[in-house]
Amino acid sequence: QVQLVESGGGLVQAGGSLRLSCAASGRTFSSYVMGWFRQAPGKEREFVAAVTWSGASTYDVDSVKGRFTISRDNAKNTVYLQMTSLKPEDTAVYYCAAARAVVLVTTAGRYGYWGQGTQVTVSS
Repeated sequence: QVQLVESGGGLVQAGGSLRLSCAASGRTFSSYVMGWFRQAPGKEREFVAAVTWSGASTYDVDSVKGRFTISRDNAKNTVYLQMTSLKPEDTAVYYCAAARAVVLVTTAGRYGYWGQGTQVTVSS
């Protein structure tokens, strides 16, 4: 059983930075792959990035490469998404998710636990 709570969203100017945090509860946190998804108005939910339990393996989509960094701190039961050089097209509700897997997964259906989402708005 995992509960996820996101924080850190808000309104930023284009080119700015923001760090999202996802606090997880549950004793099995370290055995989960953690991911970030986002959903913009009128669009499907989109995979953004994922990290394995050790933090050694990460993956992010081409649209955010070089700008976003996913990481996790198992001691704090927290996963982060550091976002820099934000663009208006990054505007979306961002969701933290957990999957019972040991390899990176990018499909929303593979994730069994989800946070409530946090709004990120990037103004022009």
